[in-house]
Amino acid sequence: MTISIVLADDHPVVRQGLRGILEAEPDFSVVAETGDGLEAVRLIERLQPDVLVLDLIMPGLCGLDVLPIVRQRCPRTRVVVFSMYDNEDFMLQAMRSGALAYVFKGCDPAHVVEAIRRAVAGRRYLGPAISERAFDAYYEKAEAAPPDPHDLLTPRERQALQLAAEGHSNAEIAERLSISPRTAEMHRSNAMRKLELKTQADLVRYAIRRGMLPPEG
Repeated sequence: MTISIVLADDHPVVRQGLRGILEAEPDFSVVAETGDGLEAVRLIERLQPDVLVLDLIMPGLCGLDVLPIVRQRCPRTRVVVFSMYDNEDFMLQAMRSGALAYVFKGCDPAHVVEAIRRAVAGRRYLGPAISERAFDAYYEKAEAAPPDPHDLLTPRERQALQLAAEGHSNAEIAERLSISPRTAEMHRSNAMRKLELKTQADLVRYAIRRGMLPPEG
C-alpha cells in the first residue's frame, strides 16, 4: 500500500530535504507541499492524504490551528508534527489537538520515517529520547490540562486572528479568506474579545507565546 503524504513547512529547503528523505521509501508518496497553513487545510480537504507532516509556525494559519481543522474535516489523515521547538507546551497542545507524533527538526531522518509509519498504524511517537511510559505521562497531562480559551475560537476566528497578528489589514484578511472586510473585522474582534486581548501589541505577544509567530529577535 502506498502512503500518501502532504508536507507543510514554510521553509522550501526543509521541504526539499524532507521530500528527498521520504520519497526514498518505496511505499511513500509526497502528493503535495506548501509553506502556508491556509493552503495546507485546502490541500488536506482536497487530497485526503494518509499523512500530513506539519510545521508549527507558518504564515496564514499556524500548525496548532491547522490540527483541529484536519481532525474535524479529514479524520483519516494522521498528523506528524515536524518542529524545531522542543517546548513541552507545544507538544502538549499538539497532542491535545490531534497530532499522533511530534518529531524535532535536526533528528536522524530515520525518526521521521518511523513517526510516519507509527502514525499510519494509529500509534503515537515522540522520538527515541522519550519512552512509551513518558509519552503516556505527557498524554495524561495534556488530557488533564484546564480548558484553553483558544479552543473557543471558530476556525474562521483563528484564521482571522493569525492574519491580524501577521499585520494584515481587514481588507487583506478578507481577500485571503474570500469574505467581506466587515466579516473579517467581526471575526478578528470576536477572537480578541474571547481571548481578552485589547491591542495589537497584546495580540502579537499572544501569537508568539501560542506559536503563531516566531519569537522576536
